[in-house]
Amino acid sequence: MDFQIGFVIAGLIVGFIVGLTGVGGGSLMTPILLWFGIPPTTAVGTDLLYAAFTKMGGIFVHHKKKNIDWSITAWLSLGSVPAALLTLWILNSIKTDISAINSIIKYSLGWALLFTSVAIIFKKKLMVIAQKYAGDKFHRESKTQNALTVAIGVLLGVTVTLTSIGAGALGTVTLFFLFPLLPTPKLVGTEIAHAVPLTLVAGLGHASMGNLDLTLLGQLLMGSLPGIFIGSLLSGKVPDLLLRNAIAIMLFFVGYNLIF
Repeated sequence: MDFQIGFVIAGLIVGFIVGLTGVGGGSLMTPILLWFGIPPTTAVGTDLLYAAFTKMGGIFVHHKKKNIDWSITAWLSLGSVPAALLTLWILNSIKTDISAINSIIKYSLGWALLFTSVAIIFKKKLMVIAQKYAGDKFHRESKTQNALTVAIGVLLGVTVTLTSIGAGALGTVTLFFLFPLLPTPKLVGTEIAHAVPLTLVAGLGHASMGNLDLTLLGQLLMGSLPGIFIGSLLSGKVPDLLLRNAIAIMLFFVGYNLIF
């Protein structure tokens, strides 16, 4: 693929939105790549590694601020990484029919976008409900809580490997329900810490199947890295609610069009 300024600009815009709101990542980038005419398999595989490299810097910052619960990250990874590997194996086993894989990914992407849009819109309300009904059991770890965390990891592992989205908005919302008393910065940091190994494993798996465009990845990162930096600097200066709702509405319509 030749150099195209459009991909650099796309990376810059998505990076800026992620830095500004914490929402966007794969849920914006994958539909944009599809719009550019990139095949679904290549779009997902490239976006997964794009997300992994982009969020690596986030781990360093959040760990320094002590915003990562490594125990929760470990339980999530225990479910998500094996689920990602199993999903990759299934995709690889039907690789002879590329049209079938593209169809599966496109349909899965549509549903993931719909759920993500709903999660973004009702994120704060869901968090309030979760905190309202939180009992003493949420103050400490329990076997049931750990099992549910692994189960959420499995769900995220399959969704992220198929569509490259879900680790952000869906992951954060599910963690809100399971750990409602955990401070929001720690939930966000934990989600980012979990997203890196998951997207890295899934991305490398897709790359091994030929679902990666290195030139495209380089152009996206060329724009996203400065975009995230600028967005982070302006974070809090632009109405967050307005941006999140606009993103959610856009994702809903993109998802709806992919499915129906």
